[in-house]
Amino acid sequence: MPAGQDVAEYVLILSCPDRPGIVHAVSGFLVEHGANIVESQQFGDRLTDRFFMRIAFVADASTGADHLRAEFAGVAERFGMEFELWAAAAPYRTLIMVSKHLHCLNDLLFRASTGALQIEIPAVVSNHPDAGALARSYGIDFHHVPVTPDAHSKADAEKRLLELVDETGSHLVVLARYMQVLSDDLCRQLSGRAINIHHSFLPSFKGARPYHQAFDRGVKLVGATAHYVTGDLDEGPIIEQDVLRVDHGYDQDQLVSAGRDVEAQVLSRAVRWHAQSRVLLNGDRTVVFR
Repeated sequence: MPAGQDVAEYVLILSCPDRPGIVHAVSGFLVEHGANIVESQQFGDRLTDRFFMRIAFVADASTGADHLRAEFAGVAERFGMEFELWAAAAPYRTLIMVSKHLHCLNDLLFRASTGALQIEIPAVVSNHPDAGALARSYGIDFHHVPVTPDAHSKADAEKRLLELVDETGSHLVVLARYMQVLSDDLCRQLSGRAINIHHSFLPSFKGARPYHQAFDRGVKLVGATAHYVTGDLDEGPIIEQDVLRVDHGYDQDQLVSAGRDVEAQVLSRAVRWHAQSRVLLNGDRTVVFR
């Protein structure tokens, strides 16, 4: 780029059927628009015959993401691409949902407040009032949307959730230990933009107090999985996983604490990579350009 030119960084991600000429077409487009590539990653999946790419580039700041997006549409149409193009510095507006376990929420709020996560949190939603004080301590709106055994309660709660997603302009919904099963319809409406976290004991230890069940069986590994939400409970495309080795010296409370630490770390990484446009869906799997 010319010295002294006011530039901005952008991120382009794309997927399409694999064929010759894709990289040439993309790089040619960027050259034509005076852009300079600063990071490029690509993957060709031979099983699905699809091509995935993420490019970070700098261009004249006056150009703007909207203009570049409109200009790239012709290239995308030629190759059958699904693509997104964003200003790299634009924070992901992220709505967080939680129930009574607040460790993941606390971690996300702290990381966002320090700039470690490129997200902006307009609101926290919960089916219990417990998280209210924590959310408000960060100056974030809190919405208590209860779910009761009443037949219409869940449908009303999900309707209110979608209203809040729309009202806050949220790009991403994070279920930070939100302990309600979402309906298939809601999962479809949030497809590719809702992330869930759960412990790694499934399907062995279901239901309440899974860490205590694991303790009783003498497990030697605890872990967590972050994935996109789908209608298949806890089986959506996986973004990130991690494990921690434990031993006989851990009591039940220590096992729970270790599990919560792993859950918070795994979820924060998944949210970070999504917000940086590093995660691309590949059917029931993901491509993650770390």
